[in-house]
Order: sequence, then structure tokens, then C-alpha cells
Amino acid sequence: METAKKPEQIEPHWYFVQVASGCEKKVKANLEQRIQTLEMNDRILKVEIPERQAIRIRQEGSRASSAEKIFPGYVLIQMVMDDESWQVVKNTPNVINFVGTEERRRYGRGRGHVTPRPLGSAEVNRIFRAAEQEEPVIKVDLEPGHKIEVTAGPFQDFNGEVVEVNPERGTLKALISIFGRDTPVELGFSQVRRLDE
Repeated sequence: METAKKPEQIEPHWYFVQVASGCEKKVKANLEQRIQTLEMNDRILKVEIPERQAIRIRQEGSRASSAEKIFPGYVLIQMVMDDESWQVVKNTPNVINFVGTEERRRYGRGRGHVTPRPLGSAEVNRIFRAAEQEEPVIKVDLEPGHKIEVTAGPFQDFNGEVVEVNPERGTLKALISIFGRDTPVELGFSQVRRLDE
């Protein structure tokens, strides 16, 4: 007859947990407090929100640096999976469910029972490497297909459509109708304004 393994003998794994959108930091704080209160430090080891640096270039050309969540709506937890640790995580406010395989429900709606799936070591390494990335990700409020109005320079007051964005140089290429023909023109981010549709 096989005896049940004690939690100390079971290997901890990383799991993704889906949380309410925008509540990642609140879930992390609540879960860390619950871990201390319920003395689960030996079974729930780490709670992480993978983030990377991003530089957002605004329309007027200003740059703003911020931390951007790699997986919005998800938290990574390193834990020893057993009934008690599962309940602690699952019953934390704003936690929706573990990511894993779902067993089919015969009746009712919504998610059935989800069997948590541990992440492989290669997946975990890839996630943390992305978070430690030296080069910040550059984000721009303008994308190909957006309608713009030129606000400065020789094409001021012309309207066009963005066809290419070059965040590193702070420029974009747009098609502007000049004398009835679409002409590609390179403009700086500070020379254009996005037209809201």
C-alpha cells in the first residue's frame, strides 16, 4: 500500500492563474498576505507579475517609460500543488481560476473544474528572460491603417493614412492625397494628429 507524499517531498512548480483584469497587483498583495497569515510559506513560494520596460511615444513626440505587464490578467505562482494550497489561491479575491485543462460539464454554464497545468522549465525561463530584457519595448499610439491629419510642415492640413511606423526613428510613412494622387510621405510623430473615427 502506497502512502501519501508529504508536502515537503513534492516538487514546487510554476502555475498561471487568471485574475480579474487590472487586479494583478491587488491579487499579489492579497495572496502574499494570506500566505503569511495561513503559514503557507513552505508550499506557496513566490507570486510574480512578469513585467518589462516599455517606452510609449505619444502623438506629440514625448516619451514615457513604464512597466508593462507581459501577460495582462494573469499572475505566476510557484507552489506545491495540494488541496490546501489550491484552496488558498482559488479563494483569494479577484482570482478567476488556474490555467489548465478543463473537465467537461454535463449541466450548467461557465467553467467546469480546471485541473491546473504546471509550466515547463523552458516556458518559465522564456517568461523571465522576456521580463529581464535589456532593451525596452517601444510602443506608439499610431499604427498602420490609422487616419491622420498633418499639423506641421509643408503638408499641414492634409489628411492621410498611416502605412508604416518606425518607432526607433520617431517617424511614420503616410499616404497623403496630393493633386488627387496618393503620395507616400515620411513625417515625424510630432507633425501628425490621429483622427478619431
